[in-house]
Amino acid sequence: MVSGGPDPGRAPGKEPPRPGSVRPTSRRLLIAIAVLGAAIGLTMVKAIESGGGVAPSVSWLTLIAWGFLAALLFVAARNTHQRIQVRRERMEASRAVFLLLIGKASAFVGALCTGVYAGFALSFLQAMGASGPRNRVIMAGAAAVISVLVVTAGLLLERACRIPEDPDETP
Repeated sequence: MVSGGPDPGRAPGKEPPRPGSVRPTSRRLLIAIAVLGAAIGLTMVKAIESGGGVAPSVSWLTLIAWGFLAALLFVAARNTHQRIQVRRERMEASRAVFLLLIGKASAFVGALCTGVYAGFALSFLQAMGASGPRNRVIMAGAAAVISVLVVTAGLLLERACRIPEDPDETP
């Protein structure tokens, strides 16, 4: 049934998603994924060390790779925003969907890795007096910060893919 007014059970201001549309990524979901990642990171380090192994450390190459990914995503978000939102150019549907999926996936993976790296850093925090654990905390903390940049860039890319409202249309 199609009606002109909102459903009586729907909260005011909450419009149903248009058919074929994708909801924006929930910030709460990203935080929950990061918390899950932190639990995984803490548990992984504790399990490796309790088994007599040496917990992995974050390398410079990891930081460079994550930084490069964040930079690529920021550039893609800026270019997509300029093309769709500012110049109002049309984009091939498959390309727009691809960029949207890259943005969403980057936000989810970045949130998980943010948590894992934060969990690594937290697991070595109590032994910060020694140089080895201090270096691990610094490198894992830097990786967590760069992962947050990946999440931010992914969300910006997702937002840039939104179809702008047509000012000529009247409801």
